Amino acid sequence: MNRRKLTIEPVTRIEGHAKVTIHLDEAGNVEQAYFHVNEFRGFEKFCEGRMYFEMPSITPRICGICPVSHHLAAAKACDQVVGAPPPRPAHLLRDLMHMGQVIQSHGMHFFELAGPDLLLGFDADPAGRNVVGLIQANPELAVKAVRLRKFGQEIIRILGGRKVHPNFAVPGGVNKALKQTERDTILADVDQALETIQLGLSVMKDWIEKNQEDIQKFAVFQSGYFSLVTPEGGLELYDGDCRLIDANGNRLEQFGGRHYLDHIAEHVEDWSYLKFPYYKKMGWPHGTYRVGPLGRLNVADKIDTPLANQELKAFKALNAGKPVENTLYFHYARLIEAIFAAERVKVLLDDPDILSTEILNTRHAYTGEGVGVIEAPRGTLFHHYWANPNGQLERVNLIVATGHNNWAMSKAVDSVAKTYIAGGQEVTEGLLNRVEAAIRAHDPCLSCSTHALGQMPIVVDVCDWQGTPIKRLKRDGR
Repeated sequence: MNRRKLTIEPVTRIEGHAKVTIHLDEAGNVEQAYFHVNEFRGFEKFCEGRMYFEMPSITPRICGICPVSHHLAAAKACDQVVGAPPPRPAHLLRDLMHMGQVIQSHGMHFFELAGPDLLLGFDADPAGRNVVGLIQANPELAVKAVRLRKFGQEIIRILGGRKVHPNFAVPGGVNKALKQTERDTILADVDQALETIQLGLSVMKDWIEKNQEDIQKFAVFQSGYFSLVTPEGGLELYDGDCRLIDANGNRLEQFGGRHYLDHIAEHVEDWSYLKFPYYKKMGWPHGTYRVGPLGRLNVADKIDTPLANQELKAFKALNAGKPVENTLYFHYARLIEAIFAAERVKVLLDDPDILSTEILNTRHAYTGEGVGVIEAPRGTLFHHYWANPNGQLERVNLIVATGHNNWAMSKAVDSVAKTYIAGGQEVTEGLLNRVEAAIRAHDPCLSCSTHALGQMPIVVDVCDWQGTPIKRLKRDGR
């Protein structure tokens, strides 16, 4: 048998563009599988020269799936640029919008993107292994899933004027107070949203019980974990300190987000436009870590809402209190976070300050530099701006959740390919779909994650008319 290369292009049911190449040896075993991110956006470079206060409107255009995350991270960075901490009511309202984003994003991912694999099966006919197939298989659940996403989007619309690319957070606060009628509208639907999330969690638990063999061999590996936490070590999605733990759950670092460059560096490879962040003190690749729902639940000591905290205890018991390493448990963790977000909506709306009109700090103490950090649905998001005295941006750095998880996705792709594709075995579409599912578990947003700080690596192969390589041109981005 000759050496072969299998290519999956494009990877489906994710945001953005990527491909996978699986290299087989003469016996048909996997030598190496690669996750290639082959789209390039360069948002950082063309933000240079813009005014800092434009960033909450510009950066959401990176992506239509998670614009709220960029909108709020940009606003938080601008708060620091102008030295204007938002009043408490504005902080609460931003947090509320963020919870809407988490609910709609996590709901969509579980039911519409990952759901076809879990509910219909990895080996189901690809013609029906999609949201249409879910509707046909369980129309009642599908309708509830659509309503769940609508609930999250309505929170965003009520606060920001529209469901995508909202106009709400500004340097020093927000531009609109919440009305009593709007508060009541959200409260009227939150219990139904919570019930749907709990239904999804019961579906996930049932799937876990029936598929332990897959769960225990599907991209199970050690890594560090990284996320924001509350001062008491609880799950935090909007604000807090950064905490990094090792593969055994021991705390390595805890620091304010503005100091991220002291702890995080980025590695490059010539087969991907997406960089690989890692913990500086441990170096590459030993300092790699995971973010997102799995990372956050492994890092958090507790959750400050009752239903989600109860589920967290069950989650941590999966590995006797040590970090949960199974990639497919990203889906389980995602639903626990969605429960927290729905409970958090209630907490925020019950706070008397949520209806206050004191929503903007107009006293500025301009600094010219700011770092905004937030837990986007997919993981920790950094926006870092440097502006001149006139307010024009001279430099922009973005480290996006999917970038943090790049090593983990690459590791998962290689692990799943080597586990399920063996010599002499027919490589079916279902086996290749499992490789894609390793990427989907991380819910990547590749449009967000590709950026242009420094020189990116590039390889150009020049071939003759028969396709035979005759020359290779290479630029090393290290």
